[in-house]
Amino acid sequence: MSTRLASCSCGQLSARVEGDPVRISICHCLACQRRTGGPFAEQARFPRENVTVAGQSTAFVRVGGSGSRATFHFCPHCGATVYYTAEGLEAYVTIPVGAFADPGFPAPTVSVYEERMHSWVVPPPEAEHFP
Repeated sequence: MSTRLASCSCGQLSARVEGDPVRISICHCLACQRRTGGPFAEQARFPRENVTVAGQSTAFVRVGGSGSRATFHFCPHCGATVYYTAEGLEAYVTIPVGAFADPGFPAPTVSVYEERMHSWVVPPPEAEHFP
């Protein structure tokens, strides 16, 4: 079983995961663009029991377009988001792929909100695509 470590920029907040993600996705929604400062967000979802968090976090709750809430946990020192949870998906913890700082991390298998995708972005062709 693989072990991966995600952390914030200063290393104070981390999440250790055991096993492979159950889903890897990219999201092109405007909220994710603002949250990440990039043209899309890439995240990996893991069963909650496979994730161990260490350090202190500050939480920000965002209400999505569907009305459900996502709670983002970020480092109170450097501001980097390390993990988040979503209402309706309580069995999982989602971690931004960039927090792993691993160029060998698997490619996304799902691409959502593609109607807001930047024109030059090309998701993997074999991924599921949702407008």
